[in-house]
Amino acid sequence: MKANKEFLIPFVGLKLGKHQFEFEINKTFFDDFEFDDYNDVNIKVNLVLDKKSTMLELTFKHKGTVNVPCDTTNEDFDLPVKGNLVLIVKFGDAFNNDNDEMLVLPHGDYQVDISQYIYEMIVLSVPSKRIHPGVKDGTIAVDILDKLNELAPKQEEKKQKKEETKENTDPRWDELKKLLTDK
Repeated sequence: MKANKEFLIPFVGLKLGKHQFEFEINKTFFDDFEFDDYNDVNIKVNLVLDKKSTMLELTFKHKGTVNVPCDTTNEDFDLPVKGNLVLIVKFGDAFNNDNDEMLVLPHGDYQVDISQYIYEMIVLSVPSKRIHPGVKDGTIAVDILDKLNELAPKQEEKKQKKEETKENTDPRWDELKKLLTDK
């Protein structure tokens, strides 16, 4: 992915202390990463950059919705998501992003690219099982749910099978069971 200038934070000219940034994330942001699991995205990301003399502390918070298909009904719906991420940026001899919570930049760098961290934070905040809220409360009427209910085993059939097994027991076993209760 090419670096988007919107997500490059030049920290060299900033004074020590806290600085706030706000980003609007939409579908084109994920298209740049070639990620097409979401139909639509509407998320606000707030970033607080705390510049200290030897390091930077980045605190990300996001809140919004992603439009995804339901895993049960395949109906599209807006799934609310929110989350946060804290990233420490230190300076060293070479670039190192092996640690999820710490980034090491070379001493000569003057800006940090935060797009990858925003991408990962949002993708990890979306649950792996996506269920439409109408499925949970029973208000959605979809053909696939009717078919699933039709094919599901009925409670009455289960009760009848239990009763049949009780009635079809061997009388010899019944006599043995009486011996256990006669004690």
